[in-house]
Amino acid sequence: MGLVIDSLATEETFDESAYLAANPDVAAAVKRGIVESGRKHFEVFGTKERRRQRASSGNGLLVAEKAKKLARIQPLLRKRVPYASDKGYFDFLTPELRARFTIIDTDAVSNNEYDSYAMDLIEKHRDGLILDCGAGRRSVYFDNVVNFEIVDYDTTDVRGVGEMLPFIDNSFDAVFSLAVLEHVKDPFTCAREIVRVLKPGGDLMCAVPLLQPVHGYPNHYYNMTAQGLQNLFPEQIAIDRHEVYSTVLPIWSLTWIIRNWADGLTGPAKQEFLNLRMAELLDGGDQYLDRSFVRELSTEKNFELASATVLFGHKTFPPPPQDDWVHRLLGFFRPAPR
Repeated sequence: MGLVIDSLATEETFDESAYLAANPDVAAAVKRGIVESGRKHFEVFGTKERRRQRASSGNGLLVAEKAKKLARIQPLLRKRVPYASDKGYFDFLTPELRARFTIIDTDAVSNNEYDSYAMDLIEKHRDGLILDCGAGRRSVYFDNVVNFEIVDYDTTDVRGVGEMLPFIDNSFDAVFSLAVLEHVKDPFTCAREIVRVLKPGGDLMCAVPLLQPVHGYPNHYYNMTAQGLQNLFPEQIAIDRHEVYSTVLPIWSLTWIIRNWADGLTGPAKQEFLNLRMAELLDGGDQYLDRSFVRELSTEKNFELASATVLFGHKTFPPPPQDDWVHRLLGFFRPAPR
């Protein structure tokens, strides 16, 4: 049911091009001359970090599997919506959609594994079709999962925007939206589109962050409370359960914030922060405003980890009329007030 695209790099299986394909940070370091080669990185760091390596996008098995799936998807595409089909996927991401929904090119790679809950749904609908709305780059290419993305990864099946899904109504047996709705410009419209393409009785699995720092892919617009997530979906979605399970427990947020805070500091300020005891942090924040680990945190990190952000603005004046004489003439003919 699934074709494995990448795997753990080992001494026996190491392949330079496959290693660099799976680790864009290493590829960038090699290109800049910071690291001699992927092999050298693997020997010094990769084995300890359990780095992976990825088969080439020209892999014959992947090409064949994609061709079969695209043939299956094609009848589900909306009619009279233009797309390109010569790239190994159906491409609906026009320049107009890019501009409208602020889609920009990014070097960031979304590459998360499915958890057991998603895998259960993949197994449940092994003879159907699941839409992964914002799939990222997948390490396993499943024949019953349509990988929908804004990025042309080697596992992307359809490229477009979540706010305008290019599929006909009631197309999919299940829909995944996993850590995606925080990144779309209009999550309400995207949620309505998800409901539209989901078959009656179909399964929805949707996850969004609450207390996570900013993580652009390439944009990060919204975090949501549990009530906020439920509010995205109309009456057609009956909520069976709403959980906080092991991979999204509060401890992940706490360690993420602490790690990213420390990464934003250097020298004595960083050491002062790392030497704090947990009990000290139970005091009010006002007691720490003059401490170096607060004062020396960069503007970028403050926005990434902020308790809140505050926006100030002003309403702009409307542009002056281009044909002022027309407005004067209309005023001349306007009926007098009674």
